[in-house]
Amino acid sequence: MARPVNTEKRTELLAQVVEYVQRRGLANLSLSPLAEDIGTTKRMLLYYFGSRENLLAMTFAASRPDAHALFDGVADSADLRRSAHALWNAITVGEQAGPIRMLLQLLSLAATDPEDHGDLAKETVEVMIGPIADAFIRLGHRREEARERATLLVSGLRGLCQDRLVTGDAARTDAAASHLIGAAVEA
Repeated sequence: MARPVNTEKRTELLAQVVEYVQRRGLANLSLSPLAEDIGTTKRMLLYYFGSRENLLAMTFAASRPDAHALFDGVADSADLRRSAHALWNAITVGEQAGPIRMLLQLLSLAATDPEDHGDLAKETVEVMIGPIADAFIRLGHRREEARERATLLVSGLRGLCQDRLVTGDAARTDAAASHLIGAAVEA
């Protein structure tokens, strides 16, 4: 009979993996150097996470914004606007400023290597679009239109965040994000 996995140890290792991936990136991620850097072994990573793919999936799940927490309470357009601004703040200067770099890398890898990264990238995008689309539906939008508006917010803010990371122009990207949020909510 297999020993049950120590969930506290897995949580501790996962936090170290998230920090490593934020610092070193996803391209050419190999378990052996990762394990050495965080003070464990490749064998132990596989024991706790099963596979490299599962480790990456858990890394992204542990580090993405909680879209449900941000958007489930939306009851009107003002709430939606506030939630979208909170998401923008989280990915640019808040707790998601580090993980967003991981997401941008994942999306780039998925575009060039969809076989290895496509499914995780799709799941990571959908986890954000779903709760935001649900907020639009609560405000009276049809499902298809709600998903389009949620996609506009998620992809638009992500693109502006990438622009900000590349150019360092906070004022311009903050203004653009405000326009984008207004357009998505009011249109």
